[in-house]
Amino acid sequence: MDLILASNNKDKLREVREVMCPLGYSVISQSEAGIHLEADENGTTFAENSLIKAKAIYDITHKAVIADDSGLCVDALDGEPGVYSARYGGEEVDDIGRCYLVIDRLNGVEDEKRTARFVAVITYIDEQGEVKQFEGRIEGRIGYERVGENGFGYDPIFMVGDRSLAQFSPDEKNAVSHRGNALRELEAYILSKNKEVQ
Repeated sequence: MDLILASNNKDKLREVREVMCPLGYSVISQSEAGIHLEADENGTTFAENSLIKAKAIYDITHKAVIADDSGLCVDALDGEPGVYSARYGGEEVDDIGRCYLVIDRLNGVEDEKRTARFVAVITYIDEQGEVKQFEGRIEGRIGYERVGENGFGYDPIFMVGDRSLAQFSPDEKNAVSHRGNALRELEAYILSKNKEVQ
């Protein structure tokens, strides 16, 4: 069964496929489904934005859809960048620039106050239009420089223990990440639904 990911992000697509393909889904990006739209993410929470993205695709296709909205929440920055993680500092700033922006804004903040978390909310809409949401988190702290070659976004400055998420292998990251945790919640839900059908 096709499952459309409301994104064209290759990294997200890989992470979703690793969990959903063994459940019998063929996960395709929205562009692979022939959909070229940018949903207006005007929500104030990850849950709202995730639902906006999923519904935009479902309303066009009436096929099973998965969408996520996720971001970095830094305690010393009052939860910023939060829902604005992908646009922090403006549209012209890239991932590297956003990492340095967070580091700069934490200048002088001591280690124990650099706590942060990644949050992901996944919205799943099945072919009948039933909506379910799942949240995943990972706790860490913000480092002082970008380290690691893996991952994307803020991974190089998000420290889990002595390593940044960008120093984790893809398998290691999936085992602990916010999106991985949310996907496992979704996986458990689908498995339980499948048992009910049998």
